[in-house]
Amino acid sequence: MQRRSFLSSVAALTAFGLVPPLKAQAQVVKGELPWAPGTNDLPGPVKKGGLAFFTEAEAQTMGALAERLIPTDELSIGARDAGCVTFIDHQLAGDFGRAATQYRAGPIVPGTPEQGPQEIQTPAERYRSGLASLDEHCQKVFGKPFVQLNETQQDAAITELEAGKVKVTGSTPQAFFALVLMNVREGFLADPMYGGNKGMAGWKMIGFPGARYDFRDVVDKRGQKLNIIPTSMIDNSL
Repeated sequence: MQRRSFLSSVAALTAFGLVPPLKAQAQVVKGELPWAPGTNDLPGPVKKGGLAFFTEAEAQTMGALAERLIPTDELSIGARDAGCVTFIDHQLAGDFGRAATQYRAGPIVPGTPEQGPQEIQTPAERYRSGLASLDEHCQKVFGKPFVQLNETQQDAAITELEAGKVKVTGSTPQAFFALVLMNVREGFLADPMYGGNKGMAGWKMIGFPGARYDFRDVVDKRGQKLNIIPTSMIDNSL
């Protein structure tokens, strides 16, 4: 799949969403759930160095997997160099990894596609078992873990994962693939303050201006190519 169509499909996910009614006083909140009322600070940027959730071996596998989903090409750096592993690592170490916003009291049974995934495991648990299961499959089929396979073999393993041919402990292979794909996309396109989208590479590639305050300086340039330099919520040197 071409990179542009691969990433542009993310935009289609929001095209038919319902817009909630505007509220009189919007607020920006931060921190872990539940948020405290009256706060309006941004979350702290991800700091460089060290892993928050992944083991070193898991991080290597995740990097190889992410790079095959969004590989380096003439348009941009790939997911690994863009920091997607760091993004996912820190998300799994926080509320997302613990499924803090999900109902988990049970019973948990398979749902319809419209109901979304019904998972016993938290995202963190799904990654831990899913990456291990992928390596077990690769050892069985190719005699090597995923990270040691060549690109053709890695693509074959990913195709089998997506097709449901890889046994994943505690979940389904399709659900694990969908989770990884979603998170790699998020890491490639999220604000750099969350650890991914290094140098705003994803934004520059698709022409997204980022967290820009306003567009008064360009509002009258209809139909012109603007070449706006994206703006992050943090200084790009962080």
